[in-house]
Amino acid sequence: MSMRLLAPLLASAALALAAPAAAQSTAPLMEPGAIERLKPGEFLWAPQIAPAGPVTMIISLETQRAYVYRNGVPIGVSTVSSGKPGHKTPTGVFTILQKDVDHHSSTYNNAPMPYMQRLTWDGIALHAGSLPGYPASHGCIRLPMGFAKLLYGVTRLGLTVVITDDALVPEVSPAANPMKAPAADQHASPTHYSWNPERAPTGPVSIIVSGRDRRMVVLRNGKQIGSATLVLHEPITTTQAFTLKAVDDAGPHWLRLPLPGGGPQATGELTADDRSKGHVPDAFRAKLETVLTPGTTMLVTRETLATSGTGSKLAVLVTDPE
Repeated sequence: MSMRLLAPLLASAALALAAPAAAQSTAPLMEPGAIERLKPGEFLWAPQIAPAGPVTMIISLETQRAYVYRNGVPIGVSTVSSGKPGHKTPTGVFTILQKDVDHHSSTYNNAPMPYMQRLTWDGIALHAGSLPGYPASHGCIRLPMGFAKLLYGVTRLGLTVVITDDALVPEVSPAANPMKAPAADQHASPTHYSWNPERAPTGPVSIIVSGRDRRMVVLRNGKQIGSATLVLHEPITTTQAFTLKAVDDAGPHWLRLPLPGGGPQATGELTADDRSKGHVPDAFRAKLETVLTPGTTMLVTRETLATSGTGSKLAVLVTDPE
């Protein structure tokens, strides 16, 4: 799927286009292909499309782009520079653990890391930096200065960040391999789940589904309030995003958000056939529906959830911020 699917949503309003060596300007980018034509250090920013609501961020290492959603609507796209060979940026589901406008590296000669937003305690972060047009960092995600500042202003601690590097061929998840039994954990039984809404009585709700873990996690205001085993009948091979349109007698109505690599059916409403490809315990689903409101975001990814809320990165390599 082409990133052109995002262009009509972003081009429907005046977008801020920032060049790496020029002051920020405003331009209504109505022509197709605007996202593909972004040069290193450039970005699109249209917060007026969705003035309020929970923010989610998806970073594609393959395309070297970052996509920002608010209330399930794309409000920005930026070029990035991720980890260079030997210092590859880890993939997975992360939360923002710390924010610092004027952060400096404790490892690399006190190097400045403006508008730093920490994803792991051992060194992976979002921050402003040089964008040469290819992966060049020691593991962090470098952003254009203007974009890093704007992003900093709309995020909060606990915000969900998905870093993905989708495979060129589909991966078979453990649940789809009949020769390999699922790993045992506290959610090993399909009738078992955890539900603790008192941990965050109010706030925006986000749902994250992991194909590798066969698990669904529910976050409210950045805190985990529930999780359950997910039984999959087909493997999850790409990252997908959904926003909740409404809940009625027929149940939740999820609208698919266009993402790069989402495949030919990457738009439209989540169908009954789509929902039949996986299920969680009925009791968990009933409790989940009590906290759903329009604008809730659901991310479906093949990546592991091991990093979510813990600040622990997936790679064995110990990487420090730049």
